[in-house]
Amino acid sequence: MSAALQDKVAVVTGGSHGIGRATVERFAREGAVVAVGYGHDEAAAGDTVERIRKDGGRAFAVHTELGTPGDAARFWAAFDEAGRDLVPDGKIDILVHNAAKGSFARLADLGEDEFDKVMAVNVKAPLFITKLALPRLRDGGRIINLASLAATVASPDLLAYGISKAALNTFTLDLAADLGRRRITVNSVAPGIVMTRNSQYLRDNPELAEQQVARVALGRLGEADDVAGIIAFLASDEGGWVTGQVIDASGGTAL
Repeated sequence: MSAALQDKVAVVTGGSHGIGRATVERFAREGAVVAVGYGHDEAAAGDTVERIRKDGGRAFAVHTELGTPGDAARFWAAFDEAGRDLVPDGKIDILVHNAAKGSFARLADLGEDEFDKVMAVNVKAPLFITKLALPRLRDGGRIINLASLAATVASPDLLAYGISKAALNTFTLDLAADLGRRRITVNSVAPGIVMTRNSQYLRDNPELAEQQVARVALGRLGEADDVAGIIAFLASDEGGWVTGQVIDASGGTAL
């Protein structure tokens, strides 16, 4: 087990599946205490925590449904309650905003309620969770936002999602300038297609999957561990001179 993050406290929203799960497991292997944020799938969050503990790591689950009024305050209250033994002072070193709501609709089919929900989960929640985290976040800490290639590559079927991730990139830039005096780095990681539970449509359609692979310079679709490795670098001491950046994690998609 690496000690790159030994005794750091890391919080990952959406930590029970996909990129979030790969990230918390990576952090735990590197010595961090990890808070596994989740909104709905209690069983998956519990399984993630149990796996980490069986491997000798330290983890606890934090339940909050994001995208609802007061979610940021509830999130940190849940963190304090669930982490009272492992994180008694409530301080953190790493905050990863991974939780997100997808939207597969072009403008003609996009409803206001769907747009508002996407923005509430993907933009408002990270912004206000971060605001309330600032007194908790130690100087020299890390904030890492999960963006998307959809923010910079035309994706009409992902209109609301792409808009929300573009907003998150702007938040990254502004926050990096704001928090630099505290030696806190703020970066975005922008994956392309990653084979998670949300990619079942590609597993069901090999022809479509081949079309997507053809757009990737490295010749395959991404895996959760590919992205988690980049997040882990940004969270480490080695990533301490990188801030205000949107890092492409797509394997060279649509170059």
